[in-house]
Amino acid sequence: MDNTQILGYLGALVVGLVLGLIGGGGSILTVPLLVYLLGYNPIVATAYSLFVVGTTSLVGTFQKYREGLVDIKTGLAFSFPSFVAVYLSRRYLVPSIPNTLLSTSGFTLTKEMGIMVFFSIIMLLAAVSMIKNKNDNSVPTSKQAYYKTFIQGLTIGTITGIIGAGGGFLYVPALVLWANIPMKKAVGTSLIIVTINSLIGFTGDVQTLDIEWTFLILFSLISVLGILIGVYLSKFISGEKLKKSFGVFTLIMAIYIVYREIST
Repeated sequence: MDNTQILGYLGALVVGLVLGLIGGGGSILTVPLLVYLLGYNPIVATAYSLFVVGTTSLVGTFQKYREGLVDIKTGLAFSFPSFVAVYLSRRYLVPSIPNTLLSTSGFTLTKEMGIMVFFSIIMLLAAVSMIKNKNDNSVPTSKQAYYKTFIQGLTIGTITGIIGAGGGFLYVPALVLWANIPMKKAVGTSLIIVTINSLIGFTGDVQTLDIEWTFLILFSLISVLGILIGVYLSKFISGEKLKKSFGVFTLIMAIYIVYREIST
């Protein structure tokens, strides 16, 4: 095992740690890790990300549920339209995207580059929404209408399907800002959605890609260890700090991805 592989597996531990702390961000780390450090094609990396984040989030969901930090009804309401959109996106939309999106003199925007840039833009928007929002720990007085939840789940599911993310970095802001769920409960609830979306989305990739199962399972097991640590540590951190940290972390990763894509 060389130094790059060791760093990759250490990164897997951090992926789980971040998921346990903030309920999202696993794909924000996993995709760049697989692409920039381990050299995987972005299409393969986004597929692997779905499996890693999905299996890791499944363990995290059980841990959060035991602490009473999961709103199952709201989580499932988001999950149904989301997993349908994720599966259809991974199975049909992503494979149908042309390899060259734009070509001019001296510049070619490839499918892989386009996905990574789109990934970073979505991350940037999610980060800003979490950093600037001031209504952090208010007690929710009402839940929004189901049709709004359905539309939101469908939209986020399509986006996360394209970028190969579990969607936690989008669902946490959505649950806090739209569904009026306190931050710590939003973190736990998002893990239900991320689990369902990721694993169902990954089934769409299994039909179109060759999977390195040995690497993927080992990477995922290390991430599971990380989420167990993260869930434990989250007990000692306030919801306010979690949300701000979530936003800043996402913003930094978005800027890094744009930098890498422009500089290569």
